[in-house]
Amino acid sequence: MNYPMEYYQFFISFNEGDYYTCHDLLEEMWMTDKSNYFLKGLLQMSVAVYHYEYGNVKGARVMMEAARHYLTDYRPFHWGLDLEHVYNFIVECLRRMPKQINMVSFEEVDSLPVLPELILLLKENEEE
Repeated sequence: MNYPMEYYQFFISFNEGDYYTCHDLLEEMWMTDKSNYFLKGLLQMSVAVYHYEYGNVKGARVMMEAARHYLTDYRPFHWGLDLEHVYNFIVECLRRMPKQINMVSFEEVDSLPVLPELILLLKENEEE
């Protein structure tokens, strides 16, 4: 299947840790089809990690919960992406994000629990 070029670029940006670019790429696609909650879920997952890296823990939790909600119906596999792998990442992120902290300064971000690593792989041979 041929996906939009932004989708391929999203994989590269996510794996490089450039979550801000991920947001821009996914938002561009999502704005053309706002009923595509798969893209919205990936968008919110990317935004969650971005927020967390800058100390907005509450915003990260809210966005990660939204991502979990939006991506659930697309499991286990959609658009070449193993969503079980992504879903487990989301659940583990939510487990690690401190519930009693809403915000820390950028200088204190290193004091937060480290989120798990997620490498996204596009698999062309799986069933949609």
